[in-house]
Parts: sequence; C-alpha cells; structure tokens
Amino acid sequence: MFPGSMNPRFLRFHLLGALFLCLCSTTGFAQTSLSSSIRGIVTDSASGQRLPGVGIRLEGLTAATASDALGAFRLGNLPAGTYTVRATALGYRSPATTVTLGAGATQTVTLRLSTVALSLREVTVSQPRDPNQSLATITQIDRVLRPLNSAQDLLPLVPGLFIAQHAGGGKAEQIFIRGFDVDHGTDFNVSVDGLPVNMVSHAHGQGYADFHFTIPETIEALKVYKGPYTARFGDFATAGSGEFITKTSLEQSQVKLEVGQFDTRRALVLLDVLPKDKHLFTQNSESAYLATEYYFSNSYFDAKQHFKRFNGLGKYTGLLSERTSLTVLGSHFTSNWDASGQVPERAIREGTISRFGSIDPSEGGSTNRTNASAILTTTLSHDAVLRQQAYFVNYNFNLYSNFTFFLDKPEDGDEIRQNEQRNIYGYTGSYERDTPLGGRTLHSVLGVGTRLDDLDLALRNTVNREVRDTIVSGHIYEQNFNAYLDETLPLTDHLTVNAALRVDYFRFNFREQRDPALSGKAGKGRVSPKLNLYYDLTPNVQFFARSGFGFHSNDARAVVLDPRANVLPRAIGYEVGSTFKPVPSLVVNTALWALHLQDELVYVGDGGFTESSGRTRRYGVDLALRYQLTRTLFVDADLNYNHGRLVEAHPDSNRIPLAPTFTSIGGLTLKQPSGLSASLRYRRINDRPANEFNSVRARGYFLLDAVVSYTRSRFQVGASIENLLNVEWNQAQFDTQSRLPTEPAEGFSELHFTPGTPFFLKGNVSVFF
Repeated sequence: MFPGSMNPRFLRFHLLGALFLCLCSTTGFAQTSLSSSIRGIVTDSASGQRLPGVGIRLEGLTAATASDALGAFRLGNLPAGTYTVRATALGYRSPATTVTLGAGATQTVTLRLSTVALSLREVTVSQPRDPNQSLATITQIDRVLRPLNSAQDLLPLVPGLFIAQHAGGGKAEQIFIRGFDVDHGTDFNVSVDGLPVNMVSHAHGQGYADFHFTIPETIEALKVYKGPYTARFGDFATAGSGEFITKTSLEQSQVKLEVGQFDTRRALVLLDVLPKDKHLFTQNSESAYLATEYYFSNSYFDAKQHFKRFNGLGKYTGLLSERTSLTVLGSHFTSNWDASGQVPERAIREGTISRFGSIDPSEGGSTNRTNASAILTTTLSHDAVLRQQAYFVNYNFNLYSNFTFFLDKPEDGDEIRQNEQRNIYGYTGSYERDTPLGGRTLHSVLGVGTRLDDLDLALRNTVNREVRDTIVSGHIYEQNFNAYLDETLPLTDHLTVNAALRVDYFRFNFREQRDPALSGKAGKGRVSPKLNLYYDLTPNVQFFARSGFGFHSNDARAVVLDPRANVLPRAIGYEVGSTFKPVPSLVVNTALWALHLQDELVYVGDGGFTESSGRTRRYGVDLALRYQLTRTLFVDADLNYNHGRLVEAHPDSNRIPLAPTFTSIGGLTLKQPSGLSASLRYRRINDRPANEFNSVRARGYFLLDAVVSYTRSRFQVGASIENLLNVEWNQAQFDTQSRLPTEPAEGFSELHFTPGTPFFLKGNVSVFF
C-alpha cells in the first residue's frame, strides 16, 4: 500500500503530533515568569550591519538560540547568576561577553563579530532556531570554499545535486537529486530572496526553474532542506528545497572582466551606491547596491550559438526604526541564443555530423524576467517577529526545439515553438515568536501566503522558426493559497521535537482558444503534516529522524481535463541520520532516506499531453564530508546512492528513466592568507537507465575542473578550467524515437544527447574600490 494515502494510522500520528504542539503554543502564550533573560543584537564589527541566523550559546549550558531577521536574540527562563555569552557563525569570531543577572532582571548586550579565516574546529552542528536545516553547516562551508564561475555553479552548491544543460546556457538546467530526474524543477523547489523560481504550468514543462537571472557574485547564503519535511515549502518541494539569499550590502564595489575560449566574454559591475564611514554606522543604517552582468559566448558547437545574457539588480535595505527593517529589490534579466540541440548517436557514428554538430541548426530561443519585491520585517513588543513580503514577476519565454527531426513531418521537419507571457503576483507572511512553556521555550511560526500565475501560452509547429500551425494555445489562471503552523519544542536539554501542519489549496483555470473541450476549471487541496525529532548528544553530535507528507504537483492543462483525478498525488518521505564531528576539523552529514510518490504526473510540453508513471518508491544514502587538513587546505566530498523503481510495473520494465543511482562531487581547496586560492574539483555520475526497460543507458562521466585566483585589497586575478582532462562526455541524455531524412518512416529509438563542454579555459581580472 502507498503510505501517503492508504495508511490512516501513519497520517493520524503526524496530525496528532502537530496538533499537540499547536495546543502547547496556545497554552504557552498565556504563561508568565519571573525568571531572568538576556537580550541582544548581533552586528558585523566592520560594517555595523545586523546579522541574522547567528547561533547564541551560554558557556557550560545547553541554552541556545539564534538571532532573528533583525539580528536580535533573547535567552529567557534563566535563574539569577553570572553567564558567559558567545556568538558562533562560520567565518566570524566574537569575544565572550559576561552578563550578571538579578532575579527577574533583563540585561541587554551587543555582540560585534569580526571576520576571521575559516576554521572547522569552531563549527558546531546543531541549529537551535531552525533544526530542519541540518545541512546548514555543510552549505555555509561550501559557500566560503567553493568557487563560482557562473549562475550554473549555484544550484550544485546543494549537496548531492547534479545539473545538465540542454542548450549551452539558454534553457534552465536539467536537475538530478535524490534519485529524481527532476527535469527542469518538477520536484525541487528553488527561490531567491523569497522570489519563486519554479514556474507552474510552464510552456516547456511543469516546474521549469530558470536560475540564470541570478548574478553569482551577489549570493551570500544558501539554505537547503532535503525531503518534504519543512512546512514552509509546498509546491515542487518533494525531493527538497533550496533558498538562495543575496547580499544585504557590499564590502566594496567591484568591476570584473572575464575572457575565455569560444569567444566567451563577461563583464560584471557591483556598485555600492550608499558608501559610508564604517566607523559611523548607526542603528538607523541603510545600504544599497547595484549589480549588472553581461555575458556572451559562441560556445563549443560547430554552429555559433550567439548566446547573450544581461542581468541587472538593485537592492536596498534600511532600518526604518529599531524594530522595523525594509528591503526592496528590483531586477531584470534577458537572454537569447541559438542551439545545436540533442543529437542521435548514429548520426555521429555514421559521420553525418561531428560530435558538436546539429541536425536542425534553427533551434534556439529567448527569455526575459523582471522581478520586484518588498520585505517589511517588524519586531513586535512581545518579542515576536512579523515578516511580510509582496512580489511581482513578469516573465516571457520563447523556445524552438526539434527532438524527433523528421519523424512526424518528413518534408518540413518536426520543429516546435513553445512560448508564454506570464505575470506572477505573490504574498507571504509569517509570525514568529518564542514562548516560555514549562521551563522550556517553544518556538512557533505561523505562515500564510498566496501566489497567482496569470499567463498566455502556446505550442506550435514551425519550420525554420516560422509558425505553420497551432497544437495548443490558451490562457491559464492558477492560484495557490497556503498556510502552515510550525512548532519546535525542546523536550529535554538534548531532545527537540518539531511538528508542523501545512495546508495548500489550488485553483486551476485553462481556456483553450481553439477547442472548448480542452478548457475547464478545477480546485484541489492538500493537508501535509510533518514530524521531526532531533537529539543533540553534544554540541558536535546531532541525530535526527524526520518524516513528512507532501505532494507532486500537476499542470493546469492536464488538471482541467479530469478534475476528479488525483491531480495532487501525495508523497511521503522519511529519513534518519546524523551531523557530527568525529574529530575537531571534520564535519560529517549522513542520512538514510526513503520517498514514496502516489503518482508521478508529467505534462509533456513538447507534445501537449500528460504522462503518468504510477506509484514510485525511492530510497538511498547521502554522505557529505568537509575536512580541514591544515590551516589553509580543505577537502570535501558528497557521495549519494539512490535506488528507485516503478512500483506497479513488471520487474523487466520498472526502472525510473534517467534516475541517477550514484553521484559524487568533491575537491581539494587551498585558501592562503596571502590571497592565493586554488581548487581542484571533480564530478562523477554513473551510467543509468534511459528507459523503463534499461535497454538504453545514459552514459556516466568523471570530470575535473580547476580554479586559481590571487586577491589583494584592490584587485584580483584568476583563471578557471572546465573539463581539465578534455574527456568526451554527455550532458542531457534521452532515449528518443527520431528519424533522419534518409531513414525509414518509423525511424530509430536510441540515445540522444547534448555533448558536454570540452577543455575550456577562462581568465578574469577584478578591481575593487
């Protein structure tokens, strides 16, 4: 039986756990105490900026918390006495602060953190304010150590995530994680500063997540949540979620130029538009910066790709008062390209084209995206934090593809055009507070949100980019309403329980312009309980057991055809694992996990129809290692084993196409105080089935990349090499039925692929001011 829909006892267990903590929160709000407390603010000693998410601990005690969105913290329920307060954040150091409390007294402190060289000896593994973010330590280390050469390097910062590019940088990447071929984002939720990246009911496919509107040098932090265990995420969050956060301010302005092979050029400008005397930074501070990026490349294909991309970003953050901050962000992205497309192995084998050739050189596309966002964060008088965000996205997409060549239309070819024009309107709000409860502190978060996608889209047949006829064309109105309650309660000094309940409701409306039979309306809701346990044996050893329900979302065009169908198939995931430090300079995260889906529905945007895989089952093991060999030398490795099957299929045809079974990413990094940095990194993915029968195999690969840079106070020079060994490898790979002009009418089914980057050298120089 599928545990997500046919095991009511398991569902009741989750619901009772969540409701128990909800009851605790409502009773806890009425409690009062004469105990003492410590309040404080955490700031960067150089810039004066407040720092959120910094761990706060009392020496010799288990009491801990973290600074909130405004850099404030509170440690309550303390008896009178003298305490030593320490703040812990990766890459920062703060002196110990001694506080003496009288009975019922409250003391206020300011903790000023100074930046220091990375030392894994000082890392602690527990996350007192957000225990579900058990990969926080790993991702913080990676953000400091791993080099970023392009926006494509950002998603692989998620431990265990692999990407493959279809069109030389123009399209969104294909994503692989936890035994999923996520396509372009069907089961992994991505956001930037609270702006959703995944697109519902997209012209190319459900969940399409084009991340290229992000400038890598502006990213400051990444939060990773594997599995459906966190209530803040609903749609697309089956395998997990990644939250990228851009910088609040710049340490200094920067101009950067890059030049590489294949006519590759990139220019970057980061400009601090509110420079200030750091020593006069006040609590009513504000910061603002502009970032622009231009990129051009003809890529390594025989036909020039003419790939162009422009990004512009402006961000303002200001403290309107001691208790209120405002963040305003605006950005614009535009890109256009030609593409060589996927090619069949036989065409290369027979000498019809070279490895970097193309069958239909008229493929390509264009896209643009404009974002606007405002976030108002307020600390209320009773220590609660109210965060509200409103956002707007205007998005346009136009793609020409040809996957089957001359199979359906022997004379003109099978090229198609997918295009859409979309507006997204969204709001999210959260109310967060700590409440004394029986000598413990209950952390509660209540969240609400809505997202409305209003778009026109079409799928058409084309020849050399000229439209011949229309397959599907219409207007989609899709809205999601959601709410959640998340409660975290330390039951003992070592054991913490996190329980949550999330509710999602979707409204679908599709009007097909030519065929009313394809139009319709539908509505569907889901309740998703979560229950997670964390046991901190020591500050350096944490065990966890997590479980949660989620859902696999579906495309509006498919939903309205049969509103009674299971349009939001349930998912259930669970895992056990640990984050620990066996020796002071080694951080390890490991998890044994399983994930069941009631159905995997995929709307095939290339054909205008829905495919159902039926029930699926996946399980696997994740292992992440971060080790500091010396003061300046670090080694890291992620190893991920995944096993997945189609549950209802015959054993001879139960493989999940393109689902990876083993992936690994790692490297060796040198960080010298003199400014010299170097990194040698590898990527490994194994062969995997390309169809249900395992009769065609997608080919694995092992790649080496290298990066070196030298940084001083006013400049930086560097170079990078992709595919250091110049191996032949395949990026996107599919088992496709296609026909070349001289072949029989039925064509041939075999592996089609996009060739991976050959040896690629690129140099860069930056000036800071």
